[in-house]
Amino acid sequence: MDLDALFQEHQAGLLRYLTRYTGDPDEAADAVQDAYLRLMERPPAREDHLRSWLYAVATNVVRDRRKKRHEVALAEGDWEKTAAPVADPLAQLEQSERRSAVQQVLSKLSTKERTILLMREEGFLHREIAAAVGTTTKSIGTMLARALNKLASDLGEEAEELK
Repeated sequence: MDLDALFQEHQAGLLRYLTRYTGDPDEAADAVQDAYLRLMERPPAREDHLRSWLYAVATNVVRDRRKKRHEVALAEGDWEKTAAPVADPLAQLEQSERRSAVQQVLSKLSTKERTILLMREEGFLHREIAAAVGTTTKSIGTMLARALNKLASDLGEEAEELK
């Protein structure tokens, strides 16, 4: 197994996923490093599931760290570190409010729902998501639909509150 090639292939997507998952780019970067350390120490039995295994391990790293710190709520991240600079202050404020609203709504979802949605956003197939979260491929479509409905409903409520 060529770890350098695997890192080059998956690191950017994994970091993006974890940044969205945690809301904290620094926490995400640390979790990526830990996931690759675990890959070096104990690689998965089947290499054809490597990508979903890596995402599942990285997600578990974040959860384990939060359990140790007794964190219950999703940590609020500094989105300004990952945002592209915006010249217009009003546009920047609106963008910041939208990010905050999405982060707040994502934090209301269960860990499994949040993981499924964010992995889908990263382009995972249903079978890969199922392997990562420990469920059947058939149930992923239903779970995605429910999570998207919750997200849309909560975002609608959030938008009304911002008005």
